[in-house]
Amino acid sequence: MTNEVLLCSDLDRTIIPNGPQPESPRARPLLRAVAERPELTLSYVTGRHRALLIQALEEYELPIPDYAIGDVGTTIYEIEDGRWHLWERWSEEIAVDWRGCHHDDLQRMFSDLELLRLQESEKQNVFKLSYYAPADIERQGLLDEMNERLDAEGIRASLIWSIDEMKHVGLLDVLPKRATKKHAIEFLMKNKGFGIEQTVFAGDSGNDLPALTSGLQAVLVKNAIDEVRNAAVERAEANGCRERLYLAQGGFLGMNGNYSAGVLEGLVHFLPHTLSWLESA
Repeated sequence: MTNEVLLCSDLDRTIIPNGPQPESPRARPLLRAVAERPELTLSYVTGRHRALLIQALEEYELPIPDYAIGDVGTTIYEIEDGRWHLWERWSEEIAVDWRGCHHDDLQRMFSDLELLRLQESEKQNVFKLSYYAPADIERQGLLDEMNERLDAEGIRASLIWSIDEMKHVGLLDVLPKRATKKHAIEFLMKNKGFGIEQTVFAGDSGNDLPALTSGLQAVLVKNAIDEVRNAAVERAEANGCRERLYLAQGGFLGMNGNYSAGVLEGLVHFLPHTLSWLESA
């Protein structure tokens, strides 16, 4: 197998240590060193839009990626010499799912659902409709109602639910069916020639579940909440790919398994040859 590696990772509370759990001091410096390897292609996979993504790179001294899948999978950027190039062919790929409809059309479809509160304008785009909702609602009834309305219009969409732990609020993204993080990663793999054995994905939250349990080599960082951990194991078992989901344990190179430490632990679990990259860093 070639030594070329594609590392795809969520940002908030996966690489970025902005949750309540402590970060291992060595973790981000080691990640920066690994990202400099010519064999490694790095892609962030995040709910952040471009401006917030760039802000995070500066604030947390993160390595500049080769690619950025943003807006929960609805945008893909290629980064070259500091310039961010939007992949228009990805927009064309996902547009067919909404049958010519855009953000505003779907917003009108759900305008009477009182549990939903529209997120800020910068968190929306043409193919991403994002809401806040109470974290403790019985959400399945809400999702069923929304899916019924979408089906009636022949619109193929994914409803992605997650929780903002710090603010204790539910986050609901309405995306084209193929615009999840999972599909965007697979599109990147296909277009850049990476096989499944060369690719590792890392995440922590509900909107990472489709990718974590898809059969990709995936790592759930140790600081993930129990609800996500349990759901990931259950879905991976149901999908017949439990062996491709790694739960970071901590103890690897003396680190605690949270955030970047868990990403690196999972990378070496699936691709043992990368251990030498860390040992020489």
